[in-house]
Amino acid sequence: MNTNNNRRQFIKSSAKVAAAGLTMPYFFSGKPTLAFDTDSKNDRVAIGLIGCGGMGMGNINAARKWLDVVAYADADLSHANQANKKFSNGKGAVYADYRKILERDDIKVLHIATPDHWHTKPLIEAMKAGKDVYCEKPLTLTVDEGKLIRAVQKETGAVVQVGTQQRSTIDLFVKAVAIVREGRVGKIKKMSCRIGAAHGSPALPVADVPKELDWDRWLGPAPLTDYRWLKNDRQEKKKNRDFTNAHYEFRWWYEYSGGKLTDWGAHHVDIAAWALAASGQSDAIVSISGDAKHPVDFVDGVPQQNDRYNTATNFLLNVKFAGGVELEIRHDQSNGVMIEGEKGRIFVNRGKLVGAPVEALQDNPLPEDAIKNVYKGFDPIETERKGHWANFLKCVDEKKEPISDVHTHMRALNICHLAGICARLGRPINWDDKTEQIVGDDVANAMLKRTYRSGYEIEMDAPQPAAANG
Repeated sequence: MNTNNNRRQFIKSSAKVAAAGLTMPYFFSGKPTLAFDTDSKNDRVAIGLIGCGGMGMGNINAARKWLDVVAYADADLSHANQANKKFSNGKGAVYADYRKILERDDIKVLHIATPDHWHTKPLIEAMKAGKDVYCEKPLTLTVDEGKLIRAVQKETGAVVQVGTQQRSTIDLFVKAVAIVREGRVGKIKKMSCRIGAAHGSPALPVADVPKELDWDRWLGPAPLTDYRWLKNDRQEKKKNRDFTNAHYEFRWWYEYSGGKLTDWGAHHVDIAAWALAASGQSDAIVSISGDAKHPVDFVDGVPQQNDRYNTATNFLLNVKFAGGVELEIRHDQSNGVMIEGEKGRIFVNRGKLVGAPVEALQDNPLPEDAIKNVYKGFDPIETERKGHWANFLKCVDEKKEPISDVHTHMRALNICHLAGICARLGRPINWDDKTEQIVGDDVANAMLKRTYRSGYEIEMDAPQPAAANG
């Protein structure tokens, strides 16, 4: 299959679900147009959803004005069936194996919203199958996975939007980056990313796997282990979920995630890295140091108890860049990003953008094209009204690089990964940005990749990627 040619053939008129042999209740004009402001069936996009839990459901619900979900895949069939009922009136195709979606020629666009350890493999396979993908963050579990993704994206030309939707929040995060780019804070001296801490758990007993959950497939590339579950008796607050090593709670296990450092860190560190690059100062990492506390013991970065949450519960980590800028990543309930420069400082989160340089905009507003320049030339008014999904779909339509591309995402996410390695080892690490290797520490360097479980390896028929910085 010539994937590059197939990529250029956007959604064609289709009357059948090829893989399932069912009549498709959706119709397409064959025109490469998305018509964002219309509900016309003729201008809607057929999409496959891989990962149908809360994040996948929420994302599709936000974009359902433009989408028709025609296929669902999840290791938990109860999730897939629930999503099918909500978005397709039960008429979509449901699969346990996501590869069935990749085989379908009538589906050119995918959304991947699996747990973190299941992002890289289906994303790479989807790009090689000629699909455009909106993939949830963090894109990878390791630095080396990012090298693979960057190489395949360059090879295929796939349009891949990362779910760091703060990059499409015009009046807050995008404006903050524009303020920095226009020199309103002056030369950056220090940045701070404040993110909430994870939480520990009691010891979780081995439990029976729910009947609709394919536990082996849910684990996928991760090490084989028992399913664990413990009822949380404190259910008076919505966030008090049951304790488990599956579904939402995967976030608190290094086997499947990076904890808060890649959960919220992937959002706020991304904004800090974006602002630093926009300032023109060096964003090359030099070193990371600091302290972190974990709810279990570690030896050479490996948790020694396997029956409870193991990601860092609090941390204060310091990143140094080649140009002298320092970035502090800390657990702090005052969630947000602080950027301090020689002329002033700004603070931004999902509720506010404040600071003297912001107040100064009343008398000295940003140039008319400042936001547009930061936002890769896309119309900021359209984006503010329609959001991150609209940017992705427009880029699918026009074959452009989206605002949250895999290359800039990995520049930021590598900071989070390296901070996690520092936290797990309890010692500073030094980084060679050109070779993308940790210097003088074989144990830390080995943590840049993971071994995949047999049967769930990432197959690469292309040459292994070089350590280029994308």
